[in-house]
Amino acid sequence: MLQGCMGRCPNCKSGRLFNGFLAITPKCSHCHEDYSHHRADDAPPYFTIFIVGHIVVSLLIWSEITFKPALWIHMAIWIPITIAMSLAFLRPIKGAIVALQWANYMHGFDPNAEPDLPEA
Repeated sequence: MLQGCMGRCPNCKSGRLFNGFLAITPKCSHCHEDYSHHRADDAPPYFTIFIVGHIVVSLLIWSEITFKPALWIHMAIWIPITIAMSLAFLRPIKGAIVALQWANYMHGFDPNAEPDLPEA
């Protein structure tokens, strides 16, 4: 999962996992591991919201109790921090989920699995 967080191929640990900010490359450029069948679409935003929400809400409550700033100050501080943290955490979390799927042979990563054939 660490290699996925770093944006590296979990198989060879040297190829690139991402082909853009959040787009997963179809194949590793180094070892040619196929990533076209990954299913990391909905989980990364949920985990990002969960993590960022706990951090931001905890700090927001602490700052409200400690300093009692005006509402506009809260808005000016916490909205940009929330957006920045969400963007910073989303890519590593998506990489970790793809690496977790690869490590557990989920969603077509199993080299011994038979290909899905249409029913006759």
